Amino acid sequence: MPLIKKSIPLIFCLSFSFFVSAQTDLDGIMMTKKNLCIGPSYGHSSWKKYWEGELLRTNENIGTISTSMVNIMGNYGITDNLNIIFGLPWVKTSASAGTLHGMQGIQDLSLLAKYRFYNKEFKKFRLSAMGQVGVSTPLTNYSPDFLPLSIGMHSKNLMGRLIADVQHKTWFATGSFQYMVRSNVQLDRSSYYTTRLYLTDLVQMPDMWNLNFRAGYRKGEMYLEAVADKWNTVGGFDIRRNDMPFVSNNMDAFRVGVNAKIPIPKVNGLTVVANAMQTLSGRNMGKSLMYTAGFFYILDFSKKKA
Repeated sequence: MPLIKKSIPLIFCLSFSFFVSAQTDLDGIMMTKKNLCIGPSYGHSSWKKYWEGELLRTNENIGTISTSMVNIMGNYGITDNLNIIFGLPWVKTSASAGTLHGMQGIQDLSLLAKYRFYNKEFKKFRLSAMGQVGVSTPLTNYSPDFLPLSIGMHSKNLMGRLIADVQHKTWFATGSFQYMVRSNVQLDRSSYYTTRLYLTDLVQMPDMWNLNFRAGYRKGEMYLEAVADKWNTVGGFDIRRNDMPFVSNNMDAFRVGVNAKIPIPKVNGLTVVANAMQTLSGRNMGKSLMYTAGFFYILDFSKKKA
């Protein structure tokens, strides 16, 4: 049987959206004016089963594919209603069987502006709405043409998201929708084949959208939440039977998980965060289990006492 390689590139499309952190582009929380929340996190994802099109299968030639990521993320409050968020991950991949060597290196820088345009208290609940725009771009010349061991897709991305958040006492629910426009990707070869032959080194990448819903307990700096997450490409094609994956494949995934953020007693501004996410269904994706842990500290740059 020919060597089959299967990717998990959705994890890298917007790296810090998939890895737990303090105030992110996915939640309904805003950072206070002149406060910076910053810190590192470590994430690990692995899979042995994967979907080749809609067929769930394994491949003993590559065994288990593992991906590790160290991510530095920050969120600064320009105002109470306008935040700037950035993320910079370092990624390493490996295969437990076969002769393929993994890759490692700095991946893509992400930069987002998050704006809360509606925030109103009612008798029994608070309702807020936010919008955001952002970009991500590769910082190194890594190759996207070595899936599943590439560390990313090497496309430049333009993203927009709408978020709605409702909180009743200490219980909350947050829903969001994101659309991502991806640039062409350049390969280190002069031709390639998808559903037909292309005599060029440029690949047109399909756009993507994301639906995210989370609900749980939130009080002060602490929250515990359950998450459901759906990613879907707008176009693309399936991996052919026993063939290699390609950067412009149709890559879909539905995932569920849990997130937690817990303040450290007697250390004002320091929190520990953790999450776990399981892929339940997909298309041209690995059936991955991912977990992440990290810590974040809030620096107060205002004149008032922290």
